[in-house]
Amino acid sequence: MTNSQPNGAEPAVTLPGVPKQGFDYSDDDRPLPDLPPLPADPRWRVAHLPFLSAVSAALVLCAASAGFFAGGAASALGAALGVLIVVVSYTMSTLVIAWADTVRPALLMPLALLTYVVKYTVLGVVLVYGISTDWTGKAALGWGVVAGVVVWTAVQAWWFTAIRRPK
Repeated sequence: MTNSQPNGAEPAVTLPGVPKQGFDYSDDDRPLPDLPPLPADPRWRVAHLPFLSAVSAALVLCAASAGFFAGGAASALGAALGVLIVVVSYTMSTLVIAWADTVRPALLMPLALLTYVVKYTVLGVVLVYGISTDWTGKAALGWGVVAGVVVWTAVQAWWFTAIRRPK
């Protein structure tokens, strides 16, 4: 008995009136689809991260200072944590999207959506827990998140429009 399947398994049995089940490799001689070529230098996708990291470090220090002067040590910690939450979140999204785009562009949408679902689930759990506490730095944490989002978005938009124009 000859086996026409590459993995050594027995061929699928077909019964009259029942559609064919499983994979039958013997009649599939279609060529694989052509994938688009990868870009010559994929580093441009993350070229803004060192500059944004430096701006974010300065923002963490500014937010902590403003929080300390506004409400003491707890507010300083809250403001700094708020900025750090945004920095980690945005950096993770950038790295996942850049990696997916260099490996296989078809993975871009599913991995980006999965990243956002994971991030917002974690953020939701943290917020539900944070609202129920009596910690005095939670208002400063919210303002730190707002400051982080505004500054990161503005600096990234400035970077891509003024500094790094796509060719």
